[in-house]
Amino acid sequence: MDGSESGESVAAAVLSGAPIDLQARTVRIYRPAKTATQSGDWHGHHWRMDWDILHKGHRWENPMMGWQSSADMMQGTHLNFKSKEDAILFAQKQGYEYFVQEPNIRKFVPKAYANNFMHSPKKLKVVRTK
Repeated sequence: MDGSESGESVAAAVLSGAPIDLQARTVRIYRPAKTATQSGDWHGHHWRMDWDILHKGHRWENPMMGWQSSADMMQGTHLNFKSKEDAILFAQKQGYEYFVQEPNIRKFVPKAYANNFMHSPKKLKVVRTK
């Protein structure tokens, strides 16, 4: 068996021997938004997949430092893909439940500074200073 046989495929998570709580994880597939300090869109070409937080929480407070600790090893993990289809195919092959969050399309209206000084045939506005 090398995986090229025809028939129904078995999810990779079932064959891996992973615990049941890790097999039935829900993943979110999305295109990350750019940060507020970026003006370009160079990093917006990939899709990201991350895991939802476990229902039970599996969190506790570390008594020595007071930090939050977690038993969820997939909590801060994410995977990057070149396309949405690649991410969906990976999630299906692993047996994960997934949902796709479509990105908001940005409307860009080109503007020019010179448009502030263009003549428009309307009544002039009088501004009284004193």
